[in-house]
Amino acid sequence: MHALFDPLVHVVQNTLSIAGLLWLGVTLFVYAVAIRIHHAARATPALHPLLLTVVIVGAALWLSNTTIAEYQRVAGLLHWLLGPATVALALPMYNQWQRIRHHGWRLVVAIAAGGVIAPLLAWLTVWVVDAPVAMQLTMLLKSITTPLAMEATRLIGGIPALAAVFVIITGIVGAMVSGAVFRLVRVDDPHAQGIALGTVGHAVGTARALQLSEQTGAMATLGLCVNGIMTALVVPLLFA
Repeated sequence: MHALFDPLVHVVQNTLSIAGLLWLGVTLFVYAVAIRIHHAARATPALHPLLLTVVIVGAALWLSNTTIAEYQRVAGLLHWLLGPATVALALPMYNQWQRIRHHGWRLVVAIAAGGVIAPLLAWLTVWVVDAPVAMQLTMLLKSITTPLAMEATRLIGGIPALAAVFVIITGIVGAMVSGAVFRLVRVDDPHAQGIALGTVGHAVGTARALQLSEQTGAMATLGLCVNGIMTALVVPLLFA
């Protein structure tokens, strides 16, 4: 039993250190300020809270000569909390279960289509510019959550660390431009918006969907889960 909780205990101990509390406080403070800036700017996509937080905290790390690895070690509690936060996404899905059942197989088909088209277009982009094969393979996993993407990338001979970067960029960009894209293609149905955000933008897109409505968030959660499982299983079978 003790061994089960040892990793969490280690993470908490690191976070409760002086450096851990400092970077945890900096990250949370910057994110809170970024949210206010985003609201004050009337939700301007270029001022998305996640983008602002990444830029500002990244600059702080650079100025303090702190490596990313050290930041991840001392502020590891934030990363650990992604697990419970992802599980909590099941709540809006449960509340909207009747709607999900009503659409049934059509949702799965839409998720499968998005889960295939998005990474293939991304792969085609890096293939056209003659990027290294490892980078091409890594790009295939850009639309699923970071832990799944890193492990699947490792299995197919990609670059796990680069996969994490692609995943983060995909989520942030997806959340930033989703509103403009929906208006451009005249998609105002919350089911379609949610499926698109969850399937292509993974957890970051799902967080954006939850800001729109619980119904949109439920569909995004479904897209996040189904696409993540399908991609993590199918891609290694095809490319390993």
